[in-house]
Amino acid sequence: MSKMVPVGISAHHIHLSKADFQALFPELEDLTFFKALSQPGQYAAVEKLDVVSLDPKGKTIAGVRILGPLRSASQVELMRSECTKCKINGPVRSSGDTAGSGAVKLVNPLNGAEVILNEGVIVADRHIHLSLEDAEKFGIVDRQVVSVKVGGRKGGIMNEVLCRVSPKFALDFHIDVDDASAFDLKQGDLVEVIL
Repeated sequence: MSKMVPVGISAHHIHLSKADFQALFPELEDLTFFKALSQPGQYAAVEKLDVVSLDPKGKTIAGVRILGPLRSASQVELMRSECTKCKINGPVRSSGDTAGSGAVKLVNPLNGAEVILNEGVIVADRHIHLSLEDAEKFGIVDRQVVSVKVGGRKGGIMNEVLCRVSPKFALDFHIDVDDASAFDLKQGDLVEVIL
């Protein structure tokens, strides 16, 4: 039985803690809902921030969208190409694994408020979200590492794909725009999991 999974492509984005949100948006009670994302309860917010490197040249990635809900710690997920261009240290990590990761300044372009993150910048690892039912059907356990086969003229194999299993998840293979471009993938395309 083939194990097909839909592709979800993530652009750069920000997760904020309550404290950092209040510092950057003192006039707001909470993030403003913009649209739902593929994972239940997750959403894109109206609010955006500028991400500024701490390099002496201070290169800026403008208008990076915030995702909700608020989290216990702030995190910025960039693409490798952006980290290279802006001289930002962005190790490949799973979401939430930010110890010793890159530092940046977050700026609200509307009010000038700033927060410096001493760590929290990552390049997100490739990962698959699976519900308990999907994991059982595929024969996959939480934290298992698999490969993904991509068809098409720029197809190939993506290795080191982490599987995350939770009753809160919906089936989705998360990659960033760099990976999607390299393999000529579009949102919703189907790829095959190889155990």
